Amino acid sequence: MSAVRNRIGGGGLELMFVIVAAMLFAAAPARAGDFSFVPGSVDGGVFTTGGAAYTQAGGHPDEGSVNFELTREPNGFNGGGGAPSFVPGGALRNVTADIPPGLIGNPSAVPVCDNLTLVSKHLCPADTQVGIATVLTGSIISGECCAPFATPVYAVKPSYGVAALFAFAIISNVVTLNGGIRSDGDYGVTIEVKNASQALVVGGSKVTFWGNPADPSHDGERFGPGCDSGCPSSIQPRAFLTNPTTCTAPGEGLSTGVTVEAWDGRKISDSFISHEPPGYPTAPALWGPPIGPTDCDVVPFNPRIKAQTTTDHAKTASGLDFELEFPTDGLSNPSGISQSQPKKTVVRLPEGVTINPASAEGLGVCTPADYAREKVATVQGDGCPNGSRLGTVAIDTPLLGEQLTGSLYLAQQDDPSTSTPGAENPFDSLLALYIVAKIPDRGVIVKLAGKVEPDPKTGQLVTTFDDLPQLPFSRFKLHFREGQRAPLVSPPACGTYTTEAEFVPWSAADPDNPTRQEVKTATAKFQVTHGVSNDPCPSGGLPPFHPGLIAGSINNRAGSFSPFNVRLTRSDGEQEFTHFSIKLPPGIVGKLAGIPFCPDAAIEAAKAKTGAGELASPSCPAASQVGRTLVGAGVGSVQTYVGGKVYLAGPYHGSALSIAAITAAKVGPFDVGTVVVREALKIDPETAEVFVDATGSDPLPHIIDGITTHLRDIRVYVDRNQFVLNPTDCTPTSTASTVLGSGLDFASAVDDNPITVSSPFQAADCAALPFKPKLTLSLKGGTRRGAHPALKAFLRMNGIGEAGVGRAQVTLPKSEFIENAHFKTICTRVQFKEAGGNGEACPAGSIYGFARAKTPLLDKPLEGPIFLRSSEHQLPDVVASLRGQEINVHLVGHVDSVKGRLRNTFETVPDAPVEWASFSFQGAKKGLFVNSTNLCRRKNRADVRFTGQNGKLHNYRPAVKAACGKKHKHPRHKRAAR
Repeated sequence: MSAVRNRIGGGGLELMFVIVAAMLFAAAPARAGDFSFVPGSVDGGVFTTGGAAYTQAGGHPDEGSVNFELTREPNGFNGGGGAPSFVPGGALRNVTADIPPGLIGNPSAVPVCDNLTLVSKHLCPADTQVGIATVLTGSIISGECCAPFATPVYAVKPSYGVAALFAFAIISNVVTLNGGIRSDGDYGVTIEVKNASQALVVGGSKVTFWGNPADPSHDGERFGPGCDSGCPSSIQPRAFLTNPTTCTAPGEGLSTGVTVEAWDGRKISDSFISHEPPGYPTAPALWGPPIGPTDCDVVPFNPRIKAQTTTDHAKTASGLDFELEFPTDGLSNPSGISQSQPKKTVVRLPEGVTINPASAEGLGVCTPADYAREKVATVQGDGCPNGSRLGTVAIDTPLLGEQLTGSLYLAQQDDPSTSTPGAENPFDSLLALYIVAKIPDRGVIVKLAGKVEPDPKTGQLVTTFDDLPQLPFSRFKLHFREGQRAPLVSPPACGTYTTEAEFVPWSAADPDNPTRQEVKTATAKFQVTHGVSNDPCPSGGLPPFHPGLIAGSINNRAGSFSPFNVRLTRSDGEQEFTHFSIKLPPGIVGKLAGIPFCPDAAIEAAKAKTGAGELASPSCPAASQVGRTLVGAGVGSVQTYVGGKVYLAGPYHGSALSIAAITAAKVGPFDVGTVVVREALKIDPETAEVFVDATGSDPLPHIIDGITTHLRDIRVYVDRNQFVLNPTDCTPTSTASTVLGSGLDFASAVDDNPITVSSPFQAADCAALPFKPKLTLSLKGGTRRGAHPALKAFLRMNGIGEAGVGRAQVTLPKSEFIENAHFKTICTRVQFKEAGGNGEACPAGSIYGFARAKTPLLDKPLEGPIFLRSSEHQLPDVVASLRGQEINVHLVGHVDSVKGRLRNTFETVPDAPVEWASFSFQGAKKGLFVNSTNLCRRKNRADVRFTGQNGKLHNYRPAVKAACGKKHKHPRHKRAAR
């Protein structure tokens, strides 16, 4: 032992992992002097047995060390009359050495000494020795400083919170070297001496760790109970030191920092760059050239992965088990080369594995501040909230006998609505993950942040972790939770699916070969063998599609206002919704009067807003809102529901009316912006039936920011007060919808699968509605036979609250014939449908009159020309083209002759409330009618037959008024009147 104690290594050595400068300190001098390093004394490195710098990347040096020396000055104490002693200018308390990232020591390479008492008595087993510490020290009694004192360094059972513990003894003083990981930085190793004893004066130290503690070359320096003159090792050779697996450029080395603090609080720091000898102590100018790890091209890198969804059922809420493995035999083999650690990992889950929207409900997030609070001793939930936990993590490392365990958290997404710095995850992305794994007993914590990028077209998930720690591990396991709120959805069809991972090792950065960029790919396969709910796999691969429809009024009383609701649903495992059209029951109409359109500019602006921004300030005016939406998304029995608003809007894709469903897509922790789905409304001009036209409408959102929506439940509540009016016809009818399924390829419309579904509807209490329309007819112009008077018909009704006209028939008196000679031209049906489809393309000569109608549903009356249009009958049809800003109505009358009298029949009239309507036909040279007799000879009566939408009849014979002038009454008439 004395040989060791008096031996001090000459030759500067570099620093290495769980090792580092060890030293003892003595009482402060009488006065504080210069407290500094001797220039060039902060030095060290990793070396071969012959003293040359060891440079093989991933290889195992023969030894590694770090050393420093403090300046000394006279202390005025002559030790019994002799010359004054020279001592450091301060008493050392703490020493810290920051080892370069990737330079590691393996505490499991040797057994450990049970306790520090054995160290102080030099009773630790020889097999626990890992090196030699040489301290420049002297006695506070004699005042001498500084003689070298060499002593064994042992691996000791770590105390709580220490990753690795080493210790040596000087006289009866034990110096401990605490090894830890810089988890808040580069994950390099830090060795600390804390609160060193002041019993000795310390002028410097050098700690040397052996690369292979069991190597026979150390037998002469190995000491333990019963072998004071050296003893052999009884353990298997195992590498203790490992070089980084990343290489430095030529002429560059690795930096090691050393900080020393005195008991009076003064602190000094210095660093050195790994270099070739000549050794210690020397001035920096005499150092050999800097050099670091080299030959990265021979460093092995062979990652393997496993990946499996937690279910083998198609399109089901699923977790995920992901496992990454690395061989570790090269880490412990003294003559081997350790595997490189991955610097960057990119994992691509199979296309079809998507985010489950149902997982968002109730899910929390871990903010950057929460993440920063995660420390070794942090209790679960005091850092990242429990509500943000997506799964678990477990890491096996050959360096420690314990497993790092922890959790996987959802990181807070980017938040464009705030300007607060640091209010988003490090990637400013929608999806990001935080991994926190710990061994509290060993003071080790690993924190990783990864970015998740869903493909905007397919939803395929790509996760990237970069700048991973240069710490060796044998197995890395991630488990994403399963259950109804599981974060993922399994693929939609049975088959084999491949997960692909790309790895860039730290060894890929090779300055000697800048063009080298090693990327290793590993794959793992899993199978989906069942359909949803354990059903068999769909034959032919095409999922079924059986959508459901429920629609109707809340109150179905005929002719009254009531909210109208529509609900589309589909089951798990069925094809996704792509588009839909809806035909409302005849007579379901909306009161547009007084409702402004949401401007197109506002609708477009909504698309660029965040969900939070839309909620705070809706894009459309409240006056244009006509209803609400509620949409359920996800798989399984649990869905996430998001509410939206429905607004009345103007022309869209050829339709005069549209509705805009605007949804602030903010649910749980996710804000994927504002989703706008605009649906074109078409109104049948002959029946006034309302259609949602799929061909002119937006598709339903399948993917939003790469998140597949998996829409399952679409509800529309048209509940504006006094907006939807029920029919006045109580005939059973239905709401019908044609729903398009996605087929096998959602991105293509070629294989979309249309299915028509319906929901029965019937109004009630139609018989309670009154029905008494009043029609007046008048002829204006010549009254004599052969004259061509103009004809005017005026209808008055009570509007809302009265049954609508279902059929109208007017038979003119025999006094009026058709004047065939005045037929100029007839509009064909083809011409009538051209242009706007309202007769705009008809010849001007086919116009024979003008019509107007006032309904309480619109702000302004409808009006337009009356055409003669070709017909399948003997005589042309009379068509009144009533035009408005929002809707157009075509009243088609079939003209015929019965018993010599002209008759016009409107077989179909829209079920809509009317206040009045007027129909004026031209007279004179353009008149269609000619008098067959003098109109003033007698009263000429028409036959009017009205059938209400509720089935009631109203028939009467109004007189056709003519401009006959006033007749003077005979005197006897006057007397009779008295």
